[in-house]
Amino acid sequence: MASTEDKAASKENTSSWKDSIYNPRTGELLGRTASSWALILLFYLVFYCFLAGMFALTMWVMLLTLDDYVPRYRDRIPNPGLVIRPNSLDISFNKSDPHKYAQYVKNLESFLQRYNDTEQEGNEDCISGQYTLQDDEEGVSKKACHFRRALLSFCSGLSDTNFGYHEGNPCVLLKMNRIIGLKPHGDPYVNCTVKKDNLIQMHYFPKEGRFDKKYFPYYGKKAHENYVQPLVAVKLMLTKEDYNKELTVECKVEGSDLRNNDERDKFLGRVTFRIKVVE
Repeated sequence: MASTEDKAASKENTSSWKDSIYNPRTGELLGRTASSWALILLFYLVFYCFLAGMFALTMWVMLLTLDDYVPRYRDRIPNPGLVIRPNSLDISFNKSDPHKYAQYVKNLESFLQRYNDTEQEGNEDCISGQYTLQDDEEGVSKKACHFRRALLSFCSGLSDTNFGYHEGNPCVLLKMNRIIGLKPHGDPYVNCTVKKDNLIQMHYFPKEGRFDKKYFPYYGKKAHENYVQPLVAVKLMLTKEDYNKELTVECKVEGSDLRNNDERDKFLGRVTFRIKVVE
């Protein structure tokens, strides 16, 4: 049996442990009185309110320096990238099975909705071959030049709703990324090559795969709300010899001062994708 002294020591230890949390004799909680806790809480409340105020002030000052229409710093992206639709760099399908290429057809059709005539009614006919320059006055909406879907001919999805995928001659759409104020010199056009021994015939729409200057410059999302990027459609005229093979296609923007050979950026002025058609 435990001695009377052991029981007293155990009781004293239990009391000491409880007093460290709350001491009823002094009214201390975790070693501090109510007034001490109040002062600490008041200090941290003032401290964090001060930090929040400083953060809000710096954000407000920074926002005063920003322009709602033009980004403040634009020097890091002087040249546009080239983007492909359907939104995939690996296109593989069986031309005899509609379910295999349905995703690509759906992606193209969805992307081209903004180019329908009903969506282009508010846009204007602009002079081909010339920049569409407009005043930089803020708060004034810029006019946008229409790009009719029919310009893509057999790749428009109007006469052929399958965009040539059911024939094994698929269409891909190319566009340049938007860059505010970009005015490419020369006569930019798209040129695609297949990395294989035998050449593959390709059809370009609009004619010669050109990006008309009338769609430049771009004035920004807020000022140029109805702007649509010009497109170039490439129809790959594959033959039976090309089926069941993975072909690598590289498309570049040529004929202008836009860069397309930067080894550090594989999408600057160019894009490479793979395509495989199975019978």
